[in-house]
Amino acid sequence: MSKLVGKVAIVTGASKGIGAAIAKALAAAGAAVVVNFTSSSMDADQVVGQIKEQGGQAMSVQGNVSIVADVRRLFETAKLVFGSVDILVNNAGVFEFEPLEAVTEAQFHRQFDINVLGPILTIQEAAKHFGAVGGSIINISSIASSNPQPNSLIYAATKGAVDTITVSLSRELGRRNIRVNAIAPGVIDTEGLRRVGIMGSELEKQIVERTPLGRFGQPEDIARVAVFLASDEASWLTGERIAASGGWQ
Repeated sequence: MSKLVGKVAIVTGASKGIGAAIAKALAAAGAAVVVNFTSSSMDADQVVGQIKEQGGQAMSVQGNVSIVADVRRLFETAKLVFGSVDILVNNAGVFEFEPLEAVTEAQFHRQFDINVLGPILTIQEAAKHFGAVGGSIINISSIASSNPQPNSLIYAATKGAVDTITVSLSRELGRRNIRVNAIAPGVIDTEGLRRVGIMGSELEKQIVERTPLGRFGQPEDIARVAVFLASDEASWLTGERIAASGGWQ
Protein backbone atom coordinates (compact mmCIF):
# COMPACT_ATOMS: atom_id res chain seq x y z
CA MET A 1 0.00 0.00 0.00
CA SER A 2 1.46 3.37 -1.01
CA LYS A 3 -1.20 5.96 -0.20
CA LEU A 4 1.27 8.09 1.75
CA VAL A 5 4.53 7.74 -0.17
CA GLY A 6 6.56 10.93 0.12
CA LYS A 7 4.69 12.11 3.21
CA VAL A 8 6.15 12.69 6.67
CA ALA A 9 4.01 12.04 9.75
CA ILE A 10 4.44 12.91 13.41
CA VAL A 11 2.50 10.71 15.83
CA THR A 12 2.49 11.85 19.44
CA GLY A 13 2.38 9.30 22.23
CA ALA A 14 3.34 6.60 19.76
CA SER A 15 5.38 4.23 21.91
CA LYS A 16 2.43 2.01 22.82
CA GLY A 17 -1.19 1.14 22.10
CA ILE A 18 -3.17 3.16 19.58
CA GLY A 19 -0.28 5.52 18.83
CA ALA A 20 2.10 2.68 18.04
CA ALA A 21 -0.46 1.02 15.78
CA ILE A 22 -1.07 4.29 13.93
CA ALA A 23 2.66 4.90 13.48
CA LYS A 24 3.15 1.43 12.00
CA ALA A 25 0.11 1.73 9.74
CA LEU A 26 1.18 5.12 8.38
CA ALA A 27 4.64 3.72 7.68
CA ALA A 28 3.14 0.69 5.93
CA ALA A 29 1.22 3.13 3.73
CA GLY A 30 4.51 4.76 2.72
CA ALA A 31 4.99 7.67 5.14
CA ALA A 32 8.20 8.41 7.02
CA VAL A 33 7.13 8.47 10.67
CA VAL A 34 8.36 10.32 13.73
CA VAL A 35 7.46 8.28 16.81
CA ASN A 36 7.06 10.71 19.69
CA PHE A 37 7.28 9.53 23.29
CA THR A 38 7.54 11.12 26.72
CA SER A 39 9.30 8.49 28.82
CA SER A 40 9.10 5.05 27.17
CA SER A 41 12.23 5.23 25.01
CA MET A 42 12.60 1.45 24.85
CA ASP A 43 9.03 1.00 23.60
CA ALA A 44 9.42 3.83 21.07
CA ASP A 45 12.64 2.35 19.74
CA GLN A 46 10.89 -1.00 19.40
CA VAL A 47 8.16 0.60 17.27
CA VAL A 48 10.83 2.26 15.11
CA GLY A 49 12.64 -1.06 14.78
CA GLN A 50 9.47 -2.84 13.68
CA ILE A 51 8.81 -0.19 11.04
CA LYS A 52 12.34 -0.43 9.69
CA GLU A 53 12.16 -4.25 9.60
CA GLN A 54 9.22 -3.85 7.22
CA GLY A 55 11.23 -1.52 4.99
CA GLY A 56 9.79 1.73 6.33
CA GLN A 57 11.38 4.94 7.57
CA ALA A 58 11.04 6.01 11.17
CA MET A 59 12.76 7.68 14.08
CA SER A 60 11.87 8.33 17.71
CA VAL A 61 11.89 11.76 19.36
CA GLN A 62 11.34 12.38 23.06
CA GLY A 63 9.14 15.30 24.01
CA ASN A 64 6.30 16.41 26.28
CA VAL A 65 3.54 17.83 24.08
CA SER A 66 2.47 20.30 26.77
CA ILE A 67 5.88 22.02 26.72
CA VAL A 68 6.45 24.53 23.91
CA ALA A 69 10.21 23.93 23.64
CA ASP A 70 9.70 20.17 23.33
CA VAL A 71 7.06 20.60 20.63
CA ARG A 72 9.30 22.92 18.61
CA ARG A 73 12.19 20.47 18.88
CA LEU A 74 9.93 17.63 17.77
CA PHE A 75 8.97 19.39 14.55
CA GLU A 76 12.43 20.80 13.88
CA THR A 77 13.93 17.32 14.22
CA ALA A 78 11.34 15.85 11.88
CA LYS A 79 12.06 18.48 9.24
CA LEU A 80 15.82 18.17 9.66
CA VAL A 81 15.80 14.39 9.20
CA PHE A 82 12.94 13.88 6.73
CA GLY A 83 12.72 17.29 5.04
CA SER A 84 9.10 18.20 5.75
CA VAL A 85 6.02 17.52 7.87
CA ASP A 86 2.70 16.66 6.20
CA ILE A 87 0.68 14.72 8.78
CA LEU A 88 0.15 15.19 12.51
CA VAL A 89 -1.63 12.66 14.70
CA ASN A 90 -2.40 13.97 18.18
CA ASN A 91 -2.59 10.71 20.09
CA ALA A 92 -0.74 11.54 23.33
CA GLY A 93 -3.17 11.45 26.21
CA VAL A 94 -3.61 10.52 29.85
CA PHE A 95 -6.62 9.48 31.89
CA GLU A 96 -7.63 8.97 35.49
CA PHE A 97 -11.06 7.72 36.46
CA GLU A 98 -12.18 9.04 39.82
CA PRO A 99 -15.50 10.03 41.42
CA LEU A 100 -16.19 13.75 41.78
CA GLU A 101 -15.13 13.91 45.44
CA ALA A 102 -11.70 12.47 44.57
CA VAL A 103 -10.86 14.92 41.77
CA THR A 104 -7.81 17.08 42.53
CA GLU A 105 -6.26 20.16 40.98
CA ALA A 106 -3.23 18.10 40.00
CA GLN A 107 -5.38 15.56 38.13
CA PHE A 108 -7.26 18.33 36.35
CA HIS A 109 -4.12 20.13 35.19
CA ARG A 110 -2.29 16.95 34.18
CA GLN A 111 -5.12 15.76 31.95
CA PHE A 112 -5.92 19.15 30.45
CA ASP A 113 -2.24 19.94 29.87
CA ILE A 114 -1.58 16.76 27.89
CA ASN A 115 -5.00 16.14 26.33
CA VAL A 116 -5.97 19.72 25.42
CA LEU A 117 -3.00 22.08 25.59
CA GLY A 118 -0.85 19.44 23.86
CA PRO A 119 -2.92 19.30 20.65
CA ILE A 120 -3.18 23.09 20.57
CA LEU A 121 0.60 23.48 20.77
CA THR A 122 1.34 20.75 18.22
CA ILE A 123 -1.23 22.08 15.74
CA GLN A 124 0.18 25.56 16.21
CA GLU A 125 3.60 24.24 15.25
CA ALA A 126 2.30 22.02 12.45
CA ALA A 127 0.66 25.02 10.80
CA LYS A 128 4.09 26.64 10.59
CA HIS A 129 5.72 23.60 9.00
CA PHE A 130 3.07 22.42 6.54
CA GLY A 131 3.85 23.59 3.03
CA ALA A 132 1.66 25.29 0.43
CA VAL A 133 -0.13 22.00 -0.30
CA GLY A 134 -1.35 21.92 3.30
CA GLY A 135 -1.56 18.84 5.47
CA SER A 136 -3.71 16.54 7.56
CA ILE A 137 -4.21 16.75 11.31
CA ILE A 138 -5.89 13.89 13.14
CA ASN A 139 -6.92 14.33 16.77
CA ILE A 140 -7.67 11.27 18.88
CA SER A 141 -10.87 11.98 20.79
CA SER A 142 -13.07 9.39 22.52
CA ILE A 143 -16.70 8.35 22.60
CA ALA A 144 -16.48 9.58 26.20
CA SER A 145 -16.77 13.12 24.82
CA SER A 146 -20.39 12.52 23.83
CA ASN A 147 -21.27 9.60 26.12
CA PRO A 148 -19.36 10.08 29.38
CA GLN A 149 -19.54 7.35 31.96
CA PRO A 150 -19.48 7.75 35.76
CA ASN A 151 -16.08 8.71 37.22
CA SER A 152 -14.81 10.06 33.88
CA LEU A 153 -15.56 13.76 34.51
CA ILE A 154 -12.14 15.26 33.73
CA TYR A 155 -11.15 12.85 30.97
CA ALA A 156 -14.49 13.24 29.19
CA ALA A 157 -14.23 17.02 29.48
CA THR A 158 -10.79 16.99 27.83
CA LYS A 159 -12.11 14.92 24.94
CA GLY A 160 -15.07 17.26 24.55
CA ALA A 161 -12.51 20.03 24.22
CA VAL A 162 -10.65 18.02 21.57
CA ASP A 163 -13.86 17.77 19.53
CA THR A 164 -14.34 21.53 19.76
CA ILE A 165 -10.71 22.19 18.82
CA THR A 166 -11.16 19.95 15.79
CA VAL A 167 -14.16 21.84 14.44
CA SER A 168 -12.83 25.29 15.30
CA LEU A 169 -9.43 24.78 13.68
CA SER A 170 -10.88 23.02 10.64
CA ARG A 171 -12.67 26.29 9.90
CA GLU A 172 -9.68 28.46 10.72
CA LEU A 173 -7.11 26.45 8.75
CA GLY A 174 -9.20 25.19 5.85
CA ARG A 175 -8.20 27.96 3.45
CA ARG A 176 -4.58 26.90 3.98
CA ASN A 177 -5.45 23.40 2.77
CA ILE A 178 -5.01 22.02 6.27
CA ARG A 179 -7.61 19.43 7.16
CA VAL A 180 -8.44 18.79 10.83
CA ASN A 181 -10.43 15.70 11.79
CA ALA A 182 -10.94 13.56 14.88
CA ILE A 183 -11.28 9.86 15.57
CA ALA A 184 -13.36 8.92 18.62
CA PRO A 185 -12.40 5.37 19.62
CA GLY A 186 -14.67 3.20 21.68
CA VAL A 187 -13.19 0.83 24.23
CA ILE A 188 -9.86 -0.36 22.82
CA ASP A 189 -7.75 -3.22 24.16
CA THR A 190 -4.57 -1.40 25.17
CA GLU A 191 -1.96 -1.61 27.91
CA GLY A 192 -3.68 1.25 29.72
CA LEU A 193 -7.02 -0.54 29.72
CA ARG A 194 -5.44 -3.69 31.08
CA ARG A 195 -3.61 -1.69 33.74
CA VAL A 196 -6.84 -0.38 35.26
CA GLY A 197 -8.20 -3.92 35.51
CA ILE A 198 -11.09 -3.85 33.07
CA MET A 199 -10.03 -6.93 31.15
CA GLY A 200 -11.44 -10.08 32.72
CA SER A 201 -13.87 -8.14 34.90
CA GLU A 202 -17.64 -7.95 34.94
CA LEU A 203 -17.33 -4.50 33.34
CA GLU A 204 -15.65 -6.09 30.33
CA LYS A 205 -18.68 -8.33 29.81
CA GLN A 206 -21.03 -5.35 30.10
CA ILE A 207 -19.05 -3.33 27.57
CA VAL A 208 -18.99 -6.18 25.06
CA GLU A 209 -22.74 -6.68 25.49
CA ARG A 210 -23.35 -2.98 24.80
CA THR A 211 -21.15 -2.97 21.70
CA PRO A 212 -23.12 -3.95 18.57
CA LEU A 213 -20.11 -5.63 16.97
CA GLY A 214 -19.65 -7.70 20.13
CA ARG A 215 -15.99 -7.16 20.96
CA PHE A 216 -13.42 -4.69 22.22
CA GLY A 217 -11.65 -2.68 19.57
CA GLN A 218 -8.02 -3.27 18.71
CA PRO A 219 -5.44 -0.50 18.13
CA GLU A 220 -5.28 -1.55 14.48
CA ASP A 221 -8.99 -0.73 14.09
CA ILE A 222 -8.18 2.90 14.84
CA ALA A 223 -4.99 2.88 12.79
CA ARG A 224 -6.86 2.02 9.59
CA VAL A 225 -9.14 5.04 10.06
CA ALA A 226 -6.10 7.26 10.65
CA VAL A 227 -4.48 6.13 7.40
CA PHE A 228 -7.68 6.99 5.53
CA LEU A 229 -7.91 10.47 7.09
CA ALA A 230 -4.24 11.13 6.38
CA SER A 231 -4.58 10.19 2.72
CA ASP A 232 -5.97 11.99 -0.31
CA GLU A 233 -8.95 9.65 -0.16
CA ALA A 234 -10.21 11.93 2.63
CA SER A 235 -9.35 15.17 0.81
CA TRP A 236 -12.94 16.46 1.12
CA LEU A 237 -13.20 15.73 4.84
CA THR A 238 -12.45 18.28 7.52
CA GLY A 239 -14.03 19.13 10.85
CA GLU A 240 -15.34 15.57 11.12
CA ARG A 241 -15.46 13.32 14.17
CA ILE A 242 -15.48 9.65 13.20
CA ALA A 243 -16.66 7.31 15.95
CA ALA A 244 -14.63 4.10 15.63
CA SER A 245 -16.41 2.26 18.40
CA GLY A 246 -17.93 -0.93 17.05
CA GLY A 247 -21.28 0.85 17.10
CA TRP A 248 -21.24 1.88 20.77
CA GLN A 249 -22.17 5.55 20.76
